Amino acid sequence: MKLALNTISKQFDQKIIFQETSFTFEQGKIYGLLGRNGAGKTTLFNCIARNLVLEHGTIQFEEEEQLRDYDSTEIGFTQTYPQLPAFMTAFEFIRFYMDIHKDKLRSSRSPEEWLTLVGIDHVDQHRLLKDFSHGMQNKVQLLLSLIVQPAVLLLDEPLTSFDPVAAHEFKQLIREAKKESIIIFSTHILQLAQDLCDEIVLLHHKKLQAVPTERLHDTDFEQEIVNLLADK
Repeated sequence: MKLALNTISKQFDQKIIFQETSFTFEQGKIYGLLGRNGAGKTTLFNCIARNLVLEHGTIQFEEEEQLRDYDSTEIGFTQTYPQLPAFMTAFEFIRFYMDIHKDKLRSSRSPEEWLTLVGIDHVDQHRLLKDFSHGMQNKVQLLLSLIVQPAVLLLDEPLTSFDPVAAHEFKQLIREAKKESIIIFSTHILQLAQDLCDEIVLLHHKKLQAVPTERLHDTDFEQEIVNLLADK
């Protein structure tokens, strides 16, 4: 399956975010979306997730060379700042989420097993989410998309608040998830992009452009990206 962005444009008032840009993302790959602050990475994610309406162009799924529309339930969007029900414990929330999505579950793991897998121990699993640190809330939020594993998984600045052990665990889960999903994540950490991504995509000058795959593991990759994004 593919996610086809065809000549899409988005602006707020007179500010153009991206303009008649196209790109095709493929299942089985992890894409790193890089760009300067304010380039529009989160806006692009919101357009893909159907939270925002495009001014021009289309975003569709492509299956067996046929394009089709989709709805927001087929997109997993993990945002930078988690939005979780403060009145529930982590265990209650994951159990509730699994119950309402029971027809979409990709694993037989229990709520306790999922939470333990990402380093949330038994005692913390039964604490209210409002008492969790930002990093722990991020773990719970990211779990939601991995439990259901939607066709497209959008990760906005993932792993930045995780400790090294949790980050390693989530990298492994994300690598497993790419077998079934198209995964796109935005980051400012170039080392993370090199470590985790199959392809790098820049959002720069209001356009999406791929960085040649063979450059991904160049010793001077970081400087190459800095030079590209510094070009005005």
